[in-house]
Order: sequence, then C-alpha cells, then structure tokens
Amino acid sequence: MFIEVVKSKIHRVTVTEANLNYIGSITIDEDLLDAANLIANEKVSIVNNNNGERFETYIIKGERGSGVVCLNGAAARKAQPGDVIIVMSYAMMDFEEAKAFKPSVVFPDTATNKLI
Repeated sequence: MFIEVVKSKIHRVTVTEANLNYIGSITIDEDLLDAANLIANEKVSIVNNNNGERFETYIIKGERGSGVVCLNGAAARKAQPGDVIIVMSYAMMDFEEAKAFKPSVVFPDTATNKLI
C-alpha cells in the first residue's frame, strides 16, 4: 500500500509580491528551496494564514538570497504582499517507508524570509 505524506514544508513565510500578469506559479528564493528540499516545477500546496485560502501551484526558482516569495498568475488573487503562507509538497511512498520518513521543514524569519 502507498500513502501520501508531507515531503517538504516552508512554515510561515511572507509573500513579498503578487504578479497577476504572469503565467502562474509561485517564485521562491532558491535558499529556501534548498533548505526545504524543493525543486523548480514541483507541485506545492499553499495555505494562506491571513485569509484561509488553500490552493495548488508549481514552483519557479527565485533569486538566491533575495527572500522573494511571489505568487504569479491566478494565484496572485489568493494572497497579497504581507500575507503569511505555508508551502508544502507531498510524496507517495510505501506505508512502511512512510513510518520512518522525516520531512524537510524550515522556519524562516517572517520579516525577511531568511533562514534562521
């Protein structure tokens, strides 16, 4: 049996930009991606702590060290700059493997989006 478990999580990061006139996705600082074991084009779930919105999109790699977290396209309607969000990805794995699996979780500084 396979189950879906949390693979990676960026917990409480602040949206820095919302760009409605872009194709779609979320742009995230490459430092945060590396720390959370996330990659470009990976599907992610987003939870907005400010308004309760929940949605899915994919990742675009942002400039390393910039602190950028930009919602693009339709996702820009789900959050605005200053909102605090949680970014999560999931993985399918065997039930026994999942019991021992440890997700990558990072807790950036919400004022700067830099790793603490």
